[in-house]
Amino acid sequence: MSKRDYYEVLGVARNASDEDLKKAYRRSAMKHHPDRNPGDASAEAAFKECKEAYEVLSDGGKRRMYDQHGHAAFEHGMGGGNAGPGFGGADMGDIFGDIFGNIFGGGARQQGPRRGADVGYIMELDLEEAVAGVEKRIEIPTLANCEPCKGSGSADGKVETCATCHGRGQVRMQRGPFAMQAACPHCAGTGKTIPNPCPQCDGNGRVEEEKALSVKIPAGVDNGDRIRLAGEGEVGPAGTPPGDLYVEVRVRPHDIFARDGDDLHCEVPIRISQAALGDSVRVPTLGGEVELRIPVETQTGKVFRLRDKGVKSVRSRHPGDLYCKVVVETPVNLTNEQRELLEQFEATFVGENARRHSPKSSTFLDGVKGFWDRMVS
Repeated sequence: MSKRDYYEVLGVARNASDEDLKKAYRRSAMKHHPDRNPGDASAEAAFKECKEAYEVLSDGGKRRMYDQHGHAAFEHGMGGGNAGPGFGGADMGDIFGDIFGNIFGGGARQQGPRRGADVGYIMELDLEEAVAGVEKRIEIPTLANCEPCKGSGSADGKVETCATCHGRGQVRMQRGPFAMQAACPHCAGTGKTIPNPCPQCDGNGRVEEEKALSVKIPAGVDNGDRIRLAGEGEVGPAGTPPGDLYVEVRVRPHDIFARDGDDLHCEVPIRISQAALGDSVRVPTLGGEVELRIPVETQTGKVFRLRDKGVKSVRSRHPGDLYCKVVVETPVNLTNEQRELLEQFEATFVGENARRHSPKSSTFLDGVKGFWDRMVS
């Protein structure tokens, strides 16, 4: 079952502000929370769905990835955020505590220091590059520290304690029977305010920019392999560490080889005369051409194994093998002489003599005869 659009889940427009997202999230979470709907599986599923949507859309890096790529941005653990949107197994108590604090007067849970969002990047490689390893220069959009204010968000370096929450970052709200803790709307939960915000970053301490990096891809990587570059993601709020960059490898289809783990597969076309009389042919490998001996009377589809001519992956000690599948080609664009020779050759296949030269045809004809005999009887 495909996922619903996150904006649809929260019931907001795609240009919704952070405050609109927060209000929509609280409204939906209050409505569907399992404590208010005991035993209702559909309510629990709706609660998890809105939690997942808000986790993505409330994070600037994740939201940009989602707006550009949709749900595909977070496949295989990719995308912004420290863990990606794998929220289905989250503990209900933890989730409720994150939104509202402890109900009926309990204090809010104190979370550890935040960090910058992780960033995902998909790198496409040729098979030869993936097998041999390569160093590539990439450019990624990210959030970096604002230079004028050194990431503080303050034009003059002054930061004050929030007068609304008195530095706690949380405010207490009473709604009917519910006593709830929520992030302070004045300081966005930081406990600090900036009297003179930096005009370059509007007090955020971070600005969007393109960052150039040189990424070393080890030899033997395959589709779906990820390389983690610690600290190369988005910088966090002032005083917190940056996230990481995850480079996921995608290997382009190859004209000759198909990869299966450490092994490679290819097809080797040969003429009918080579298959019947035997021959030696040159076949390509990633290390250069090698000779493949075709025995007499080789049938099409025969597979030959060349040991250690495959791939040595990042996880293996020894290279895999190369499997060459022989394909006997029917000759085309025949000259008159070639046609006459084939006609003379075909004329030698008469009566029972023809059956012993074509073992598969004989087996097939025997099967057909037995089938019709059974149909008649």
